[in-house]
Amino acid sequence: MIRVLIADDHHLVRRGLLFFLKTQKDIEIVGEAKNGEEAVELAETLKPDVILMDLIMPVVDGIEATRRIMDKGLSCRVLILTSFSDQDHVIPAIRAGASGYQLKDVEPDQLIEAIQAVHRGESQLHPKVTSHVMSHFTRGAGSNKLLHEDLTKRELEVLLEISKGKSNKEIAASLFITEKTVKTHVSNILAKLELADRTQAALYAVKHGIN
Repeated sequence: MIRVLIADDHHLVRRGLLFFLKTQKDIEIVGEAKNGEEAVELAETLKPDVILMDLIMPVVDGIEATRRIMDKGLSCRVLILTSFSDQDHVIPAIRAGASGYQLKDVEPDQLIEAIQAVHRGESQLHPKVTSHVMSHFTRGAGSNKLLHEDLTKRELEVLLEISKGKSNKEIAASLFITEKTVKTHVSNILAKLELADRTQAALYAVKHGIN
């Protein structure tokens, strides 16, 4: 079962999602939050697998809530579900640590697929926002296309795990190394690839076929 937490300040939206998702055999709704602060608190206490996170909410918005959840090192994935498809919302959400970004006009079956994919550790972007993300994170990539040749074998392994959406804890377990060692490798990778964060590193790996 995929344990899902719904975070949205609109009661009708929460009710609609709850009604629909409860019909899915592989999804269990474990809680609802009406603002970002509640989302962070429930993420810590309920430990859901996936959080459906609205962006514009009172008290704490979805981007800040996502950032706080990631900073706590929780294993849950955040799937943004919003009405905003512009770069001013998309890029900050991904930088905050969101694993996926879907719009509220998404087809029901596609939403289910996105939840399942994010739960597997994959990234899921709505078609309307993909171009924004790629144009932002691959800007100037032509000059960086060979930078990964300077990575060590272990750094390449860590980069591959990052591209799969894994956290430092998950990478450490997968490669049988400590989280501290993973953090060191991640810092080295970002420095060598001249990138700002792990999301950019993941996109770099996908773009250059590192597998």
